[in-house]
Amino acid sequence: MKDQEYTALPPHLLREGKDADSSIDWRKLGFKSGLEIHQQLLTEKKLFCRCPAGIYGKEGEHDAEVLRHMRPTLSELGEYDGTALMEFRTRKQILYLLNQESVCTYEMDDTPPFLINQKALDIAVEIALMLNCNLVGELHVMRKQYLDGSIPTGFQRTAIVGTDGYINLRGRRLTILQLALEEDSCRELADEGHTITFMTDRLSMPLVEVVTGPELQCPSEVAEACELIGRLLRSTGKVRRGAGATRQDVNVSIKGGTRIEIKGVPSVRLIPRLVRKEALRQKALLEIRNRLWQKDLDPKGSARTDLVDHILTNTQSTVIRNALQRGHRVGAIRLRNMGNILSSKTVGGRTLADEVSGRVRVVACLDEPPYLIHRGTQGQNALSNREWRSIRKRLRAKAEDTVAIVWGPEEDVRIALEEIELRLLEASLGIPPETRQVLPDGLNDFERILPGPDRMYPDTDSPPVPVSDNRIAEARKQLPSHPLKRERRYLELGMPRHQTYFLAISPLHTVFDEAVTRGFSPKMAARLLVEERISLRRKGVNISLIPEDFYLDILDGLDKELFYREGTRRVIKAGAERSLSMEKPEKSTKKDKKKDQPEIDIKHILKELNFEPLKGEQLNTAVEKIMNTTDLPETKDPEAQKRYFMGAVMYRLAGRVCGETVSRIVEKTLRG
Repeated sequence: MKDQEYTALPPHLLREGKDADSSIDWRKLGFKSGLEIHQQLLTEKKLFCRCPAGIYGKEGEHDAEVLRHMRPTLSELGEYDGTALMEFRTRKQILYLLNQESVCTYEMDDTPPFLINQKALDIAVEIALMLNCNLVGELHVMRKQYLDGSIPTGFQRTAIVGTDGYINLRGRRLTILQLALEEDSCRELADEGHTITFMTDRLSMPLVEVVTGPELQCPSEVAEACELIGRLLRSTGKVRRGAGATRQDVNVSIKGGTRIEIKGVPSVRLIPRLVRKEALRQKALLEIRNRLWQKDLDPKGSARTDLVDHILTNTQSTVIRNALQRGHRVGAIRLRNMGNILSSKTVGGRTLADEVSGRVRVVACLDEPPYLIHRGTQGQNALSNREWRSIRKRLRAKAEDTVAIVWGPEEDVRIALEEIELRLLEASLGIPPETRQVLPDGLNDFERILPGPDRMYPDTDSPPVPVSDNRIAEARKQLPSHPLKRERRYLELGMPRHQTYFLAISPLHTVFDEAVTRGFSPKMAARLLVEERISLRRKGVNISLIPEDFYLDILDGLDKELFYREGTRRVIKAGAERSLSMEKPEKSTKKDKKKDQPEIDIKHILKELNFEPLKGEQLNTAVEKIMNTTDLPETKDPEAQKRYFMGAVMYRLAGRVCGETVSRIVEKTLRG
């Protein structure tokens, strides 16, 4: 199978990618896209302190709270970053919930950083080699400003490990611009008004950031590149799995536009729709810009604002009536010669008014939708024609002018009016560079202004770390085989695609290879290592501590008919429980451990589960006894009756009997 004929996408993603690609000439549109993939590393400690990594608290369970306010600082060039200024403008109070088990004074910026976690650095070097990067000779830690509150220090410590790498994608090379090792941010719990709340348990956990070049040419290609890089990372067995362990940012632009970053895409499955709709949104914004170019716009002095709540004291608009009852103010803005531009369509049934509303919601911290009303607003929140006439008269608006209103605390309203003016003037220039957040159904909304290069500066608290030739040589020895090569080999063994897809990136692929070498059935081994484990994990069974050899013991027991495959999950679950009981008991000596802890022995577990096989006449008797003591089913359908009694028998005897043999006995008994 040639590389250009192979896709890393599973069938359902492949279909979605093709649907997103259809009906648009992406090359003619000037489409470009790149990825920033963030992957947590599987280490015991955090990156710049010695707190344990991977311990997550629950909302409402914390030991302390810290309240902070952020302010921007000048860069090395004496400039402010635009994103930092925007965040400062929101006047946010940032509340951090601390759990003493997972956070220390370093995270609160009360203690200098420890030396960088060497285990995390080793993993990052290994991943950089897998991505064919040129490794740095010396690691230099930098500070990257973050004033959104997600990091209490106001900056993230990050260091470039490798540059100028590549992966093979669709018969060509996709550039890996850089791989960085950095600390993770907090988990956001709530964002209401001017207060945002974070949990600090995830803070400072080590992760790598993989940045590709802007070389992806259509939505399906973006999804495939993300999937392939993710599989490469997971194939090491040294990265974290589960919700929040992997997060990807997607950068999108089209000809005539600018880079837009869609932040924190939670699933590869969303990427094709997100990318397609973002490209169409940008196309619509460029068309709006062209329309505005035809108008006589005067950016200086074109806006007029005023408070108009006295005009709306008896309004029928539900949202404004409620705001006035809370003592809020209503502000209005007029912009010259923009007509009904706020009603211009963008994508997915949204309009330019939604674009402006997103900016108002974030910067002015107005929580109550629809955030903004204009002449095109319909429904119970709309104003009457008489009210609009009064407002337009107050603002001296002409027929060709656009007017919008917002409501809330007076200071927030004034900021909102300024943001409306700014965003509509940006509409006349094109597409403002933004970071945007994911919405349902593939849409997105404003999150913040796109950060610039002025937010990076050296971290004087962290010394340089040499990346020696010996370290690189040791990392090369650890490199796993490419997951796509594994998957091709598994497909050649006749295994179904859904099993090979998971097994190729599973840390247990070495167990599978050993099982095949010993002569066990590939299908039986794959079912055990993929389907049975996934099923138990989804039911909340902690299978992470089970020794690899135990799975080989299970296969050996199945092969020797010490028990049957219908009882496999019960055996794995019992092994998981025993493994958990042996995990680092406190205050016990090695002698105590040997005396008190049961060994994970397959024969002992089978004895505990009473999985002694039933065969011959003993099996016939047991099946007939269960059938005779089971209430008769209501159905007269022979097949339905068979399934009914099979369920009753296997519920009682699963693991002790072969399902196929029981099926024949039940069928024979029913006929008799």
